[in-house]
Amino acid sequence: MVELDQFKTTLNTYREPLQEVRDSLDLANKEQKIQELEREMEAPSFWDDPVVSQNKMKELKSMKDDVATYAQLKTQFEDMETLIEMGYEENDASLIPEIEELLHEFTETYEAIRIKTLLSGEYDRDNAIVSLHAGAGGTESCDWCSMLYRMYTRWAADKGFEVVVLDSLDGDEAGIKSITFQVNGENAYGYLKSEKGVHRLVRISPFNAAGKRQTSFASCDVMPDIEEDLDVEINDDEIRIDTYRSSGAGGQHINKTSSAIRITHLPTGIVVQCQNERSQHMNKDKAMQMLKAKLYLLKQQENAEKAAGIRGEVTDNGWGNQIRSYVMQPYTMVKDHRTGVETGNVDSVMDGNINMFINGYLKWLSLGCPKANTGMDS
Repeated sequence: MVELDQFKTTLNTYREPLQEVRDSLDLANKEQKIQELEREMEAPSFWDDPVVSQNKMKELKSMKDDVATYAQLKTQFEDMETLIEMGYEENDASLIPEIEELLHEFTETYEAIRIKTLLSGEYDRDNAIVSLHAGAGGTESCDWCSMLYRMYTRWAADKGFEVVVLDSLDGDEAGIKSITFQVNGENAYGYLKSEKGVHRLVRISPFNAAGKRQTSFASCDVMPDIEEDLDVEINDDEIRIDTYRSSGAGGQHINKTSSAIRITHLPTGIVVQCQNERSQHMNKDKAMQMLKAKLYLLKQQENAEKAAGIRGEVTDNGWGNQIRSYVMQPYTMVKDHRTGVETGNVDSVMDGNINMFINGYLKWLSLGCPKANTGMDS
């Protein structure tokens, strides 16, 4: 049967890549480490340091997930081989829907774990701290900023990640002027680093009485939440610390005290803010952690070009610098200008379905960032 021939051909294209994924995951080494960690957990002193033990538990879960996912892939591959052979032997067309469904599940699982093998950066496994800032354009840009925040929180929820708002500033009439939030989950930074840059929206503005098409911009900055105590020296005369009254959720308490902290690093111009914690001291500690992380990353760069890369493609928050365009009128299209990945389903993207862009970016990086077709109507 033609269908069985097609299935067999498709399956054979995955035979070698499946072995490459196994090698990339270093499963033999992980299986050994799993045994070592499980023996370590049996020791009475394992929980003496909760932070260390919890990190080891996370590492153990991640390794077990990789081993289990690959085992699932191998089983699905072998099951399909068996079903295809049965189909040939018995000339049984009723097996075709079952093979088709299994192939769909296999390719989805394979793609997910293959993308995970691309997350090999030093901080890819860390939590992510994301900052969104509305560009020029007043209420329209603030609304766009809030739409992006909703998009990322929907994506995070779908991944089972936790989102914690660290700082926010509402727009004068609607939306958000700026917001900084932390996304907690395995490989959160590795995935979200793809989002650094200027995001451009084209639509008929609901805030424009004339119903004209309008272009808005918002910038996205992403950095890893590096928990370790970084060896970064910051002199008191290099920073300016401002306190201000917290805004947003938190009831009466949050508005009574100026507990929010803004730290400006004068030599670099880096600004970090935190208002999430209940005390000024805790907000200062978190803001200093964020500042140290940014300065540490800058320190690791070999030249000015790499130093600029710490903030991704974030440059001027306006024309000519966007990494992605979201067009709602006169047609619907979301296109990433670095990778060329695009879709006409804008509503799905705004509901958090951005994995195609994240995956496209990771593949693009692995190929050495070839130049993509960036042409798009304004």
